[in-house]
This record gives sequence, C-alpha cells and structure tokens, in this order.
Amino acid sequence: MTHPTDNGPRPRLLDAYCCQGGAGMGYHRAGFDVTGVDKDAQTRYPLGFHQGDAIDFIQKFGAGFDFIHASPPCQHDSECQRIQGRTHPDLIGPTRAALESTGRPWVMENVRGAARKLRRPVMLCGAMFGVETYRHRYFETGGGFTFTAPEHPAHLVPQAKMGRPVPKGWYGQFVGNFSGVDLARRVMGVPWMNRDGIREAIPPAYAQWIGEQALAQLNVLAVAA
Repeated sequence: MTHPTDNGPRPRLLDAYCCQGGAGMGYHRAGFDVTGVDKDAQTRYPLGFHQGDAIDFIQKFGAGFDFIHASPPCQHDSECQRIQGRTHPDLIGPTRAALESTGRPWVMENVRGAARKLRRPVMLCGAMFGVETYRHRYFETGGGFTFTAPEHPAHLVPQAKMGRPVPKGWYGQFVGNFSGVDLARRVMGVPWMNRDGIREAIPPAYAQWIGEQALAQLNVLAVAA
C-alpha cells in the first residue's frame, strides 16, 4: 500500500460511480492519486478512469487502494425522480457490503432522501465552503475513517426553486433540466462538466475537505506502522 508522506508518492484513491468527477477532483486537490470507475464512458472525467461496474471493481480491486469514495446513483431516493414516477435500483446496501469487504477506509455519499439509509451520516453544505449553492449531501464513513464537518452557517441567502433561473443575489439549485450551465460551472467549481455531470456532482470543495482529513488519518496510520 502507498502511505502518504511529505515527499513520497500520492496515496491511491478509488472514486466509484465517478460520473464527471466532482468528488474525484476534490480528492485530487487534497493530494490523492485518483482513479474513477463508472459503468458509463465518462469522456469528461479529468483524471484516471476505468469503465466498468463499480461494485464489481470495488470487490476485485478496492483493497489495492488507500481510500475509497463511492457515490451510488441517487435517483432511487431523488425527489424529482419520485415526482416523475420513475424507478431505479437501490445500490446503497450492496455498495456498503462491497466497501466493507475491502478492509480499507471509505466514505459513501448520497442525497437527503437516502440519509435515513446511511449510518450516522455527516451532512455537508455549500455554505460551509463559500460555495453559492446549499446542495446538502450526506456521507457515511467506514473502515475506521471518520471526519468532522465545518460549522454550518445559517441559510440567509434565498435559493432559486429546483431547476429555475437564478435571480441576481440568489443561490442556484442546479438539478434536473436547469438553466445557466455557465453559472453552475463557476459556482460549483467544475468548468469541465456539462449539465448532466453538474446535476449529479458534489462540488469538489466537499471532497477536498474530506480528503484532507483522510490524509491526516492515513499519515497517523503510516507512522504507527
């Protein structure tokens, strides 16, 4: 295994269900060597990429990474999908089982609708990082890893309704068939993404925060070893 040091190689991170790389870029900025895996070709993914089934890849190769992030598809628990009457597989349980089988530290992310199925999740919000969208996302940790969220500021700035144009001085809610892709790219910090990627991504700032705490914990483990 690669242990992080001040002058050594970057520790390896697996970004499962990576989509267009919001999480992956955050971990890259934190200091990880990131490999993404997704069942669909992700030509916009800005880091190393493997196309394949995420659960299968975690089971076969996850133990070879220092840290794993997984974002199983949120559509099963997404409000907009329920409104439209669409059904999607629930992959949270199978993903957790795969992550636990690796023996590596990990984090699994999903939307508010899935929070009840996550174990002691930590919530992150854009306001914690100066990102001009609230975009609450929930993170379950495992494999000995835990992290602490920053202070959660009050939501004092109004937020546009789901998918609606963003009035001047408001926060955007960049989900569904939203307008203002250029604005969303700037706000979220994802200039390489298109609309499809943006509406599913977490801002890289979230993963960078998690990644920095993961690196600190990995350094402790490396010193102890």
